[in-house]
Amino acid sequence: MIHQHTIKAPATVSGAGLFSGEPCRMRFLPAPADSGIVFVRNGESMSPSRLAALIQHVTKRARRTSLTNGTFQVETVEHVLAAISGMGVDNLIIEINADETPSTDGSPLPFVEAIRQAEVQAQEAERKPFVIDQAITVSGEGGSMLAALPGPDDCLDIVYDLDYSEAPCIGRQVHGFRLGKDDFVSQIAPARTFLLEAEAREFQARGMGKHLTAKDLVVMGETGPIDNELRFANEAVRHKICDLVGDLMLLGRPLRGRVVAYKSGHELNHKLVRRLAECIQRKSKRAAMAGEPAMDIRRIMRLLPHRYPFLMVDRVISLEGDRKAIAVKNVSINEPYFQGHYPGQPIMPGVMILEALAQLSGILLSRRLEHTGKVAVLLSLDKAKMRRPVRPGDQLILEAEALHVRARTGHCRCRALLGDDVAAEAEIKFMLVDAEPI
Repeated sequence: MIHQHTIKAPATVSGAGLFSGEPCRMRFLPAPADSGIVFVRNGESMSPSRLAALIQHVTKRARRTSLTNGTFQVETVEHVLAAISGMGVDNLIIEINADETPSTDGSPLPFVEAIRQAEVQAQEAERKPFVIDQAITVSGEGGSMLAALPGPDDCLDIVYDLDYSEAPCIGRQVHGFRLGKDDFVSQIAPARTFLLEAEAREFQARGMGKHLTAKDLVVMGETGPIDNELRFANEAVRHKICDLVGDLMLLGRPLRGRVVAYKSGHELNHKLVRRLAECIQRKSKRAAMAGEPAMDIRRIMRLLPHRYPFLMVDRVISLEGDRKAIAVKNVSINEPYFQGHYPGQPIMPGVMILEALAQLSGILLSRRLEHTGKVAVLLSLDKAKMRRPVRPGDQLILEAEALHVRARTGHCRCRALLGDDVAAEAEIKFMLVDAEPI
């Protein structure tokens, strides 16, 4: 068995954000098994908040990877995540007091050194990598391409083809690296962010990175780096591999197989990770449907007060702690509402789909409220959308993810799926009230 890993002791990295120039203090802390990588905001003027480093929290930004959950964001996380991945760490709390991670020297190396200082240690839980078993290809502008392919099952074999033919100072560079086999610390971690001279001028003209000079990152002029020296002859392609390793960390699981990239950047990296996440989700659902349920109908009825004809959850197939739940609603022609909605063309009312999602959210919140003496009461529906009609014979897969649970309110993001297609979605808020004795 290959074990998960965290760190033994806290470690700190400080510096200014690459784009904002704002000072940042970031602290690495040990985390329990199966918790993943989580950013925690905890500054003097900021209330604590949590943000998991997962693809669903990526927000679109130029030339970087940024995360947000609506209440808190962290910019430019790719180098931090690359260091964590390269050091074989699975679970980590990252305490941060600013909106952007420190850029340090433009490479993951300072973060690697901090993790080294903290010492990586094994945990009892098993690491569960995702092994690529089918080709997944995504493409972007300018002929850029990124492919995940079957390959070795004990490492991630990366081949990156960087084509800067329009800039002879960089040219075309091809490099291969095996994550999990080759030495990340010496081969990839020292590689720094690079820009062409014209890009750097445009960058600062837009008000970003004004605190930086050519000595703080690699600015390539016509004949080579300006006021700086390369750490590798092909430092540019090595840094692209670094960015890719960091972005792949957003999958939430180690990846095994082969990844081939041509001119790929953050946007295309995110596109591939989303496709991989969808693949994992489909496999997990199939496995869960075939196995023992997390909750059968008897246990569901002990948690929910609803009864016929208003109990809308048949089976809970998956529970991820108090963060996420997946359930099944089997849609039968025997549902009483089909008598009037509509005769000759029966369609499940959208409000009933939303009710099913609210009930699953109630089950999820009940796990967090079990010992609080509170119950969740529906407060509001936001961003509700009906995407596809649901008919008798369909099987709805219900998903609920807890976004925030505070002293008086709970907030869940929900989807109802038909196969891989979204039938309905909404964000549901609950008021947490004291349970009254019957």
